[in-house]
Order: sequence, then C-alpha cells, then structure tokens
Amino acid sequence: MYKSELDKHIQNSSLSNSFVLFGESSFLIDRYTKLLSNIADTSALLFYHDEYNYNSAKAHLSQASLFGDRSVLVIKSEKKVAKNELDILIDLCQKNKDNVFVYAYYGSDHKTYANAFAKKNTMSVRFFHPNHHDALGIILQEAQDKNVKIDKYSITHLLNIHNGDVALSCNEIDKFRVYDKEITTKDIDNLVFGLAEINIEDLIKKILHKKDFKSDLHNILEHAEDEIRVVTALTTYLTQLYMFNIYIRVNGTANALEILGYPAPKFVVDEKAALSLKFKPHTYYKLHELLLDAELKMKSSGIDKYSILISTLIRAQKLL
Repeated sequence: MYKSELDKHIQNSSLSNSFVLFGESSFLIDRYTKLLSNIADTSALLFYHDEYNYNSAKAHLSQASLFGDRSVLVIKSEKKVAKNELDILIDLCQKNKDNVFVYAYYGSDHKTYANAFAKKNTMSVRFFHPNHHDALGIILQEAQDKNVKIDKYSITHLLNIHNGDVALSCNEIDKFRVYDKEITTKDIDNLVFGLAEINIEDLIKKILHKKDFKSDLHNILEHAEDEIRVVTALTTYLTQLYMFNIYIRVNGTANALEILGYPAPKFVVDEKAALSLKFKPHTYYKLHELLLDAELKMKSSGIDKYSILISTLIRAQKLL
C-alpha cells in the first residue's frame, strides 16, 4: 500500500499491529515509524542498522506473549532482514495483538517488500518523496503542532530555500517556536541558514552552462550538503527541466502551476523554460542514467563519494 492508504487506516483506527515501511523517502519512513511505535506503557526494543539481532528480537516479542506485557519492536536498517525472520516476527504479532512491530527499511531494493507479505496480516507501505502539495501539508501540520504561525506562501519559500527538502524545512519550523509572531518570507531569509547562503541551484546552473563549478561545489560540501544530496538535487532539477521541455513542445509555452504543481515567479519560469529547450530528450535520458548510476555507487559502503561526484559532474558536462 501507499501513504494515502495508511493514513486512512490511521484515521479509521483500523491499523494492523505489524508494519514494513520502505521506499524513497527516508523522512516519511522515520516519521511514520515514530508515529506507529509511539505507544505509552509498553516495553520497547529498538535496533539501529547493524545492531539487529534476530534472537533478541524474537525473544522480546515472545516474552510479551508469555507474560501478557505489551511489547514494541522497531528495526531500522539499510540492510534487508531475512524474509523468514520477518515472517516469524510478524506471526508473533498475530498471536498477540498487544505486540507492535515496525520494520523500517532504508535500502534501495524496494521491489523486495512490495508484495512480500500479501498473505500476512501486516501493512507493507512504500513511501515516495513528497510532492510539493504533500510537502506543504506536512510542514503546515508540523507548524500547527508546534504552534508556529506561518502561511502556505512562506512555507513554499522555506521549501525553495532548502531545495524541497522536507526534513530540513521541518527542522526550521522547530526553531521558529521561540518567535511569538507570524513567520514571513522576510523572517525566513533572515533566520534560515540553508541554500539561501550556499545555493545548490547556482552550482547546478554552472554545471548545466558548462562553467567551472569546483569552487562552488567545495563550499557546498564544506558547509551544507553531502555528495549524494548534490547528485539527487541535480537529478531533481533536470527532471523539472525535462517536464518543462515536454510541456512546451506540446503546448507551446510554459505553465509552472501545471508543470510543478505550484506557481512560480515569471523570471524563474522563463529561465527554466529557456534552459530546458537547450537539451534534447536523448540528452536528458543519458544524464539521468549517469546520475542514477552515480547515486547507486555512492550508497555502497567504503566508496570515495567525492571522487565519484567529481567524475560524474565532469562527464555530465561532456554530455551537454
């Protein structure tokens, strides 16, 4: 299932007591892991990444069934837990409805868990990166929960500063709690240290215009971002340009609301529209293939991410 279906089960109080959470959005996996496992008066056991131990996990849930206690088990891992072990942990939850088990998988093999538990009474949920509308809703809810006064326009500005990163934007909302007034775009510009000062979009424009980018890249890696984030930001930007390219070819002109899902200033729309038409569809395909391959390599352990990043960006400029 997807996030929308899980939300309906939460609203209707029709949740299972075991969950397998996976997908592209680590932020949403974290958010829902916390939500589903935050139960008062329980014995909780949490395994982070390499800490997972099957015997301890099984004993924790089995003990609850023996003594009638409520137990919560959470496993957070980038490595896949064996299917037969997950089946047993899920079965222990079926035998004792007071148990709660959340397996949060942060790896990239999303196909493994898509239909793996169809015959089990568990909820397997895939989380995609929030689109702009969903991101607005998440941050607006975060602001309401923290009693921060901020409107949708200012939230959009905050998202743009952090290049659409919902997690970073939510962290800023937490900082705004100390201000007993409505937060405006001017406040955000003054208070937020993010891509407003070290702008990853400026780096991307230099790359796409085949200019020297190494000094900007060094500053961004030094102060704001990591190598994987630079690659994903460039991939996202190119995807937007490709959407502009296709829309203009079909309709003759750009419409930010239909392309991006939200209005954008005219100068931004004009700039992206002009840049999008500089590249042919085949070039977009080659660039995406290059960037996705680089991201996959970077996520392997023991890899020199910086070397892969530099090599990838130089190769990207040669494709332009």
